[in-house]
Amino acid sequence: MKKQMVAYPVILHAETDGGYSVEIPDIAGGTWTQGETVVEALTMAQDVIGTMLADEVTIPAATPFEQVTIAPEAAKAIVSFDLNAFRRRSEKTTRVNVSIPKYLREAGKKQGLNLSKVLTEALHKQLEI
Repeated sequence: MKKQMVAYPVILHAETDGGYSVEIPDIAGGTWTQGETVVEALTMAQDVIGTMLADEVTIPAATPFEQVTIAPEAAKAIVSFDLNAFRRRSEKTTRVNVSIPKYLREAGKKQGLNLSKVLTEALHKQLEI
């Protein structure tokens, strides 16, 4: 499966009682998460972005970094990661019925093939994802 790199600007807000809130303006009209440290907050932002986009075919465009405006006390950063790797780590499955020639089903059974796995791999290859 090839990489599908995504990168989104985020805005870090230091909280008065400690920790950081993270605003992700380009996801779902503006999504928020938080973390106790900057690293944890940015990791949580990756998780939120991945969770929100994992089932999407069309990925929303990111606002150019230089166009993101922030308050003087806030900081902005870029969160980037491989969306396909995220999908593989947190893969949800769905049950589908397919029709295949009987002789292929029998041959697959004899060889102990997992037809769901074969179909998934074939779709990854065909879709180049």
